[in-house]
Amino acid sequence: MDFILSVFNYLSTYVVIAGIYAIFSLGLNIHWGFTGIFNIGISAFFALGAYTAAILTSSSPSPEMFEDFIWGGNLPQNMGAFNLGLDLWYFAGMLGAILICGIAATIIGWITLKLRDDYFAISSLGLAETVRFIFLNEKWIANGSRGMYRIPKFLGDWFPPAYYNYFYGFFILLLIFVLYLIVQRAINSPWGRVLKSIREDEIATAAGGKNVFLFKLQSFVLGACIMGIGGVVYAHGIRYLDPLTFDPLMATFIIWAMLMVGGSGNNKGAIIGAFIVWAIWTWTDFLPGFLADPNLKFFMIGLLITLVIVFKPEGIIGEKKVKLSSKTDLESDKNVKATN
Repeated sequence: MDFILSVFNYLSTYVVIAGIYAIFSLGLNIHWGFTGIFNIGISAFFALGAYTAAILTSSSPSPEMFEDFIWGGNLPQNMGAFNLGLDLWYFAGMLGAILICGIAATIIGWITLKLRDDYFAISSLGLAETVRFIFLNEKWIANGSRGMYRIPKFLGDWFPPAYYNYFYGFFILLLIFVLYLIVQRAINSPWGRVLKSIREDEIATAAGGKNVFLFKLQSFVLGACIMGIGGVVYAHGIRYLDPLTFDPLMATFIIWAMLMVGGSGNNKGAIIGAFIVWAIWTWTDFLPGFLADPNLKFFMIGLLITLVIVFKPEGIIGEKKVKLSSKTDLESDKNVKATN
């Protein structure tokens, strides 16, 4: 019985973390999969969303707490300055994170989206590191390198601690479903078709009378806001933040791996890729002997990416290509309509 319970506990934790990464993968899919924006600064919006939610919903820490002793004392009393430590304020934190990420993406995109793909990628990476170092050195609200802890759980008082992950995992899956519907509807709209046109050929899209820069900016902001939502869910799920959380490996590289494996340009693929890659990343911990070496994770993910590129370059669930009807089919359709 204890073994079965431990398995369920592990699976619930797996769903929580993989689901959070699925949200990031959805945001990246809007940038790269549908618009062709080569963003390797995912961690910037991850951090902005997570820290914004934590600051808005966390109470100021007590200097008498055990954690304060562990982390060296002298914690700033202004951490969590807004003291909105109520369960329903979770959504206020989420709205705040969306707003901050949207504003930041608008300003950053306005400056950088006019750059070519490779230069934009370099600038986005520099931006991510800049945001991380700001939080690393900011001690008034974000507590610098010591990080923020005791971030409140969403509806944490409603469920026993032993079963909370079951609820939070279900909540994340529900959130993924809602975001999937929103993104899918947007991408299937005329607006989404313009994004795909930009991805394929910016010059031809501009020649068709579309404002390429404005559409790319809108796409960049939408993807950044979704990444910010992922940061909010992470902050209240893990309940601890520090700048090392947002290193390029875990906050950028692995998300790109998830999108490549699942299928760029397909929202279902972006979600499924997150669950597959995180399963490989975590399940290697259960291998016996030398196979449990942490470096094996990198080998396994690299091997998976290589196999996907070689045998299924579009990803496990790649983008569905729209087949244009032949001239004969079009003429037959016209005849049918004329007959009717």
